[in-house]
Amino acid sequence: MRQKVLVRSLIGIGVLSAAIGGFAMTGSQLIHNASAGSTPPVVVAQASPGTARAQAPMVALPDFTSIVERNGPAVVNISVTQKAEKTGFNIGSQGVPELDPNDPFSQFFRQFKIPRPQGNAPMHGTGSGFIISPDGVVLTNAHVVDGASEVIVKLTDQREFTAKVVGVDKASDVAVLKISARDLPTVRLATNDDVKVGEWVLAIGSPFGFENSATSGIVSAKARSLPDENYIPFLQTDVAINPGNSGGPLFNMRGEVIGINSQIYSRSGGYQGLSFAIPMNVVLNVKDQLMQHGKVSRGRIGVSIQNVNSALAESFGLKKAGGALVSSVEDGGPAAKAGIKAGDVIVKFNGNDILRSSDLPILVSNSAPRSVAKLEVMRDGTPRTIDVTIAELKNDKVASNDTDTESHGRLGVEVRKLNPDEQKQSGLKGGLLVENASGPAADAGIQAGDVILSLNGTPVTSGEQLKGLIAKSGKHIAILIQRDEQKIFVPVDLG
Repeated sequence: MRQKVLVRSLIGIGVLSAAIGGFAMTGSQLIHNASAGSTPPVVVAQASPGTARAQAPMVALPDFTSIVERNGPAVVNISVTQKAEKTGFNIGSQGVPELDPNDPFSQFFRQFKIPRPQGNAPMHGTGSGFIISPDGVVLTNAHVVDGASEVIVKLTDQREFTAKVVGVDKASDVAVLKISARDLPTVRLATNDDVKVGEWVLAIGSPFGFENSATSGIVSAKARSLPDENYIPFLQTDVAINPGNSGGPLFNMRGEVIGINSQIYSRSGGYQGLSFAIPMNVVLNVKDQLMQHGKVSRGRIGVSIQNVNSALAESFGLKKAGGALVSSVEDGGPAAKAGIKAGDVIVKFNGNDILRSSDLPILVSNSAPRSVAKLEVMRDGTPRTIDVTIAELKNDKVASNDTDTESHGRLGVEVRKLNPDEQKQSGLKGGLLVENASGPAADAGIQAGDVILSLNGTPVTSGEQLKGLIAKSGKHIAILIQRDEQKIFVPVDLG
């Protein structure tokens, strides 16, 4: 089974031009076949035979023509040139890779006679963007122009400009370009976050290099958290987005840009019904900082967090699942100085509800360094308010000699204290190393090699202590473990 992957849709044009030419021929054949047939009629409503019920009122489909006419000229094609990267194989005298004759790809490559590049051949790629000011400020994705030695912006009237990269922010995948021109067409930007799930939206871009292509759909969800993307509450849509659409605008029915099309979720690398856009409130914040300071400052408080499910909620005395559970606190960090502890559940940040753990990094990163944030936390079932001074994020991330093994039947683990070498390697002074896990512990996902740090917020230092804590516990407990370099709470049902 092929793994689902998030694909940032940027066309890469390599040196195997003959193979790409074959793809283009296939694509043109598909277009010819699609355009050969007549357009079928659209049935809006049809009454069932024999029914006396009145026909349902006709619902008109959205008309995007005025949006395309008004905004199409402000959507641009972006071509980039990058320095060539060395390949992992040698090029032979016929211009094909030198492979073992028994390699199944050997015969495949021999079908092509590819001109051998002299020196390092440059790599090319294309994406999309849109003009936001008449004097030539253009927004696009950071991954479209990342590492580019030359960026060319092409307008619908065929004018081309060499663009200057004003700033790139990889964390949000936003880039700002500048071209030397006046009186350019521009798009209108949404200034509020009133996007609703189910509303119609339109994308304009250059999928597979087909400039100024329009595709439509609806907003499928808001505030989506994606792997390795901690600072963006993505808009999820079902708008067809393909390679080359990256950096293009997503419009609402008022003709306002509500996001930048950035990623797709796909098994094949092509569109499969899930596309994601960076919301405009994030884009504008990044754009302003890049244009004013050339970089983006983000806040941090120095905690690692996880979601609170129903089992953890019961263990921590919460009425319902929700919030961000603090699994570890950075020594000397802002949270530690303010008194935040592992086991605290952050339920509000500056008055904003934290419904899931992914809500917190976005709010923290958007906070200005040195500002004071008011956190509402639950500790031992009791609400507390704690003020934390926000620090600046400096990188791309937002949080004994006794070797006797003891068995704890109700939990189902065999544990021992860490020896001095293990303590030094892990950086831990306490905790119990899990030698074997079965029963409730194994069912919860605890495994050999994990280090048990605490139970229901109480630090664990010995097997006897762990046994006593388990004996006093109810049906549900929360165990803090360290696995590799990560600390997480694990809810365990003791039955």
